[in-house]
Amino acid sequence: MRALSGRREAGTGLTVTARRIIRLNYGFQLLFNLLWWMPVFYAYQKEAGLSDGQIFGIQSIYYVAFCLFEIPTGLIADRIGTRNCLRAGAVVMTAANLAPVVSASYAGFLVHFLAIAAGRSLTSGAASAYLYDGLRAEKCDEHYMRAEGTARALGLVAKVVCWPLVGPLMAVTHPAPYVLSAASAAGSLACAVALPRLAGAGGGTEGTGGGRGGGAFLRDAGAALRCVASSRWLALLMVQGVAIFTLSRICQVNLFQPILLDHGIAEASHGSVMAAMTVAEAAASARPQWLSRRLSPVAWVSVLSLALAVSLAAMTLGGPWAVVALLCLFAAATGFAYPVQRKLVNDAVPADAPRATLLSVESIVDRAVCALAAIAVGAYLAAGRLDALLWHSALATAVLIGVLHLLLRGGAVRRERAGRGVRPAGPGETRAGAADRPDTARSRARKPL
Repeated sequence: MRALSGRREAGTGLTVTARRIIRLNYGFQLLFNLLWWMPVFYAYQKEAGLSDGQIFGIQSIYYVAFCLFEIPTGLIADRIGTRNCLRAGAVVMTAANLAPVVSASYAGFLVHFLAIAAGRSLTSGAASAYLYDGLRAEKCDEHYMRAEGTARALGLVAKVVCWPLVGPLMAVTHPAPYVLSAASAAGSLACAVALPRLAGAGGGTEGTGGGRGGGAFLRDAGAALRCVASSRWLALLMVQGVAIFTLSRICQVNLFQPILLDHGIAEASHGSVMAAMTVAEAAASARPQWLSRRLSPVAWVSVLSLALAVSLAAMTLGGPWAVVALLCLFAAATGFAYPVQRKLVNDAVPADAPRATLLSVESIVDRAVCALAAIAVGAYLAAGRLDALLWHSALATAVLIGVLHLLLRGGAVRRERAGRGVRPAGPGETRAGAADRPDTARSRARKPL
């Protein structure tokens, strides 16, 4: 069996096992993340009798739960193995998507989102960890980044194809988005079950029981917090990333439907609008090299953040078609900002720091801030002040980014970067040494989109 596995196919350089791992990973990533209900969940809950306060209260609880579930994820994966984590996450996600079908009530939707948080936290980084370890075991690790990028692209294409169908399918059977999401999650479970066992892969991939104990996990957490506290540069970059994540998440998920409904755009068209936004974000995410090198990456993130703020404010002034165009512009700016911001943070992490834990800390802060923002969103919408919410969000973003940019250019931060020998790289460049520094699989994919 291993002899067959070790044989490389002509033209690809992949072994039979490596190709199987890549294809099953494509299937898992596509099906697990194919949430048919995403374009309509707000209107669906409104029709079920939930108020804005209840809807956004659930969202706040979801973000808090994600924070709590995220903390032990690395330890659990090391204990039971990434392949088993993928299976467990797929089972939980299947059940989560059926909860609103069983009970379209406040309790049903609360259970739904709590289970979604649990399922996603179980697979947070585990899919990429399995892929990385599997390809490394087959000595095909040079294919890792392309396999990751292709998996994300296929997932986005699937959403573009499927989301416009949500409205017509709901006309046939109202719970269709949740039933189809559960079926997709069940398909991802089939892919996870078919994944081969990785003989000899390190890092606790197969859950041999020899993973790190709780003491090691706590030591990594302490080292990560000390690293953030001792580096103003890293701390400020993380805050910048939290600002972008919160703004994009709140607009593209929580405010997406209220904005469209406020401008008279029917629910049946929401899937098509979200598909267009997904195309815009995917195209921008794949082309950060389009950004001019005349500005530093930090400056580009600031400019793109201001573009997000301007788009939000302008949505209060335009008609339906202008709002759709602005939402697509917002998505494209987000797509450009994410890869540049991620590279900035990864480059700022010291080589000897627990990178995976640091990225987990940032992920936890992201969702904690989103939880607070969701409460504010619910209060604004309950008071019928959507336009005020968009203007206040835009102004707060502009002020925050301005302050952060000034601090990032401050003397103390400049001296710290000079002491580390950091040279700013353009958006399309790779900083010398950064791309070649050994990383664990979790460090590459710990923070989910």
